[in-house]
Amino acid sequence: MDLRCLCLLSLLLLSLGFPPISALGSVAGTDEDFTEELLLKPLPDRKVLSHFHFETSAPHTSVYGRHHRIFPKAVYQLVHKFRIREIELSFTQGRWNYERWGGFDSLSSQNAKPPGVELWASFDVPPDEVDLTWRNLTHALSGLFCASINFLESSTAYSAPQLVPRFNLSGIRYGSLPREAVCTENLTPWLKLLPCRDKAGLAAILDRPSIYKGFYHSQRLHLVSSEFGPNEGVGAGIILVQTLTTVIQPDFQSTDEISLQPSWSISSIFGRKIPGQCVLARLSNVFLELEKGLVVELEKLGLEHVNMKGLSKNPIFELSGTPDRLVGEVSQKSSVFYEFNVNKYAVDDPLDLGITWKLPMVWSCLLAPFHATRFLMGSGNERGSIAISLRSLHSDLGLPSSEFESSPLAKHGCTVRVVIFQVVPWYVKVYYHTLKIFIDGKTYVLSDVIEKMHVSPSEDKLSPGMMEIIFRLPCDMRSATIIVDFDKGFLHIDEYPPDANQGFDIPSAIVSFPDFHASAYLTDKSLSNESLLLFRFQEKNHVQSYTEVLLVPLTTPDFSMPYNVITFTCTVLALYFGSLLNVLRRRVGEEERFLKSEAALKPGLLPKLLTKLSAKLRRKSPESPQPPSPSPPSSSSFVSLRLLLKVILVAVLAIVWHYYLNDN
Repeated sequence: MDLRCLCLLSLLLLSLGFPPISALGSVAGTDEDFTEELLLKPLPDRKVLSHFHFETSAPHTSVYGRHHRIFPKAVYQLVHKFRIREIELSFTQGRWNYERWGGFDSLSSQNAKPPGVELWASFDVPPDEVDLTWRNLTHALSGLFCASINFLESSTAYSAPQLVPRFNLSGIRYGSLPREAVCTENLTPWLKLLPCRDKAGLAAILDRPSIYKGFYHSQRLHLVSSEFGPNEGVGAGIILVQTLTTVIQPDFQSTDEISLQPSWSISSIFGRKIPGQCVLARLSNVFLELEKGLVVELEKLGLEHVNMKGLSKNPIFELSGTPDRLVGEVSQKSSVFYEFNVNKYAVDDPLDLGITWKLPMVWSCLLAPFHATRFLMGSGNERGSIAISLRSLHSDLGLPSSEFESSPLAKHGCTVRVVIFQVVPWYVKVYYHTLKIFIDGKTYVLSDVIEKMHVSPSEDKLSPGMMEIIFRLPCDMRSATIIVDFDKGFLHIDEYPPDANQGFDIPSAIVSFPDFHASAYLTDKSLSNESLLLFRFQEKNHVQSYTEVLLVPLTTPDFSMPYNVITFTCTVLALYFGSLLNVLRRRVGEEERFLKSEAALKPGLLPKLLTKLSAKLRRKSPESPQPPSPSPPSSSSFVSLRLLLKVILVAVLAIVWHYYLNDN
């Protein structure tokens, strides 16, 4: 009897749109999990960094089954359709400023992406099926995120890196679209993967105009799966991390306080307040970070330890709310995080975290071991050179030292490993034997500084060129420049884009430092369960940076020539057919009658009047005018001959013009 009641109750719940009782029991546990967190951070150049972190996890299929309540079904189907082990997709507009926004922290190492679209994926399929799986995946992602990711299906658009520390997996493919325009059509499908979308929780403050008017924004999707491969069934089945990083300039409230850092709040940046947490989220937190350089300057002004007790009497800045906890790193003079729990707020009492500065503050962020830039050398449309420059900015610009310079490795005689990964299109024919390196203005032998090198030359219209080099450079060097020559190829007219005169883009190069890791060592080790955002910051990530996108001008044909040829040819044909039709449609009899009428009217009106007047004066009737004598037969034959000559002349001109065009 009890079993029947349970079945009837389950059917009743299903008819009302509720999940079955068995499913409710599994969801109530820790099987599926969703967290949402937001990090706010003032930057030295008077801007504000906002980093949204959404993480969704689902257990293994063999344990939980194929039906999920929180995890997005579209992503789950992609994982099983293409047997994905790991994938990362990013949409970025703008370029990360490594000199002013940081280059040695976890945030920049993980979330600073190149302009456009970047995609890399690892599959658990046989080696001969990796390329086919990649092509199918690009089409699926293109439809899912409303983007041109399907352009990466061509073998000329992707590569298979091997030496880059981040791409140390098997069966991996990497592709980039530097010219892809990122807009709200890409953000909306990304938000639909969240359980509450942008209707509740932290995602509710994502105002489109506020995001896209910023200096930098990057939406990222990182997925790790243990459904296949050697780790099958170990730990969580699928972990989906969605991050959105923006850099926005807040509005200045007063021109008199131009020397101060701008005061801002969540509502002033995004135009909205946080209405509370998503009901399906296990935790929802907002963090305000004061980075290491700012903490050092605050302590110089007398604000010791930036603790919770001193916030009420803080003479330097003021927070609009009271933090629930202060999280700091192990080492002194390091970053601190003020934590605000969103579950205490609601629609009637939203969270509007902000900071008001009372004194001017100037600080600098931590920089990478070397700052990487890339530029073109040479002139003309035939050949040129690509140069990658590594510079130490600390001694040149007076910037504070990075973790690299303060480490015991940075001493005379030591070396630091630098991995450079660069992909060039097939029409940029790189000559790798011309590779040269200059360190502090001196030429070095390549065998003395190259530890390992992997080069894949390009093939015309088949595959791009790829260069992976591991350098060992002196720690105390001031600058190093790597130069390689190339020739510019020729494209078919159908291969040129609509804006060919603008130039062709070479994707950003990746510069990695495998010996250095960007991670935060927090005092509270239990944060792994309380804050997944801070837990990700504690992971060891290789320090890396992206260079600029190069714009290479190629030899471009004059696309106006077809228009000119068509216009000139149509003009000649119009003249030819117009003259021919005029000749063929003209009638000889009508021309003769026209000539007779002209001859009859030839005396004119005045002579006739004078004749009539003289006749009346003489009382004589006027003589009737004699009809004009008919034209001789020779005139008709003469007109016919003229018409015939015109037809022959036009025909000869048409024949000559036709053969002239064929010869050319």
